[in-house]
Amino acid sequence: MEPSDYLVVIDQALAEDLGDRGDITSNSVISADSRSTGRIVARAPGIVAGVQVAGAVFERVDPTLSYRPARSDGDPVDYGDAIATVDGPSRSILTAERTALNLLGRMSGVATATARLAEEVAGTGSRITDTRKTMPGLRMLDKHAVAAGGGVNHRFGLYDQVMIKDNHIVAAGSLEDAVAAARVAVGADVKITVEVENLSQLSVALSTSADRVLLDNMDLGELRAAVEMVGGSVETEASGGVKLETVRAIAETGVDFISVGWITHSPPQLDVALDFA
Repeated sequence: MEPSDYLVVIDQALAEDLGDRGDITSNSVISADSRSTGRIVARAPGIVAGVQVAGAVFERVDPTLSYRPARSDGDPVDYGDAIATVDGPSRSILTAERTALNLLGRMSGVATATARLAEEVAGTGSRITDTRKTMPGLRMLDKHAVAAGGGVNHRFGLYDQVMIKDNHIVAAGSLEDAVAAARVAVGADVKITVEVENLSQLSVALSTSADRVLLDNMDLGELRAAVEMVGGSVETEASGGVKLETVRAIAETGVDFISVGWITHSPPQLDVALDFA
C-alpha cells in the first residue's frame, strides 16, 4: 500500500477533528515545551493492520514526532502487546491520537475478522475474499486489512472486473446477452463474474465465456450440486449469510472462494489504546 492510498483519508480525518481552532484541550492545558512518550498497545488479542497508516497520522500532525513500530501488518497481538511507540511534543501526540487509533483499530478489526474466517476454512482449499461493501473513502485501507488477515481481494471497484448481477441481466435482456456484450467490451484479459441464484441459471452461465460464477444465497445442498455441475471449468464463489459458525460447512462444499461483506461494512474494532509512559 502506497502513501497515496491513505494520505487523503488522513488529511480529511484530521480536518474533521481539528476544525479551524485545532486541539483546544491539549493546547490549553499542556505547555508547548512538554514532551512525552506514548505507547500504543492492544487491549484485546487480534491481528494488526494499519501500523504505517497510524504512523502517517502522527507525521502529518507533526513531522518532528518519532514513531517506532513494534509490530508489522499481519502480526498477531495479545492483550497488552506494544504495537508502536511515539515520542515528541505532548500536544502533537494527543492531537494525532484519536485519528491514528481510529484507523488502526478499524483496520486491525478487519484483519482480525478475516483471519478468524480464514482459520475456520484452513485445509479446505476455499479462500476468504472481500466485497465492495466498504466504508466510502476507506476501500484501499479495508482491502489492505483483508489481505493482512489472510484473505484475498475481490475487485477493487467497478473499473477492474466485470460482475454481472440480476439487474444487469434484466436490463441487458438475458444472461447470455449480458456476458457476450461484456466480453466484446472488455476483451479476453478482464475477468467476468456472473451472479446466479439457482442451478438453472448456473447451467446458462456455464454456456457463456464467464470466468467465475457467484453462487448467491444457496444452501449447502445447492452449493454442493453447483460445484459438481461446474466441475472445475470456472471459479466458484459462495456469497450470502456467511458467519463464523457457518463458513467451514460452506467451504467443505468445494467452492473456491467465499465472499464476506460484513468484514468490511461492519467489522468489529480491535481495541487499541495509547498510554503515556
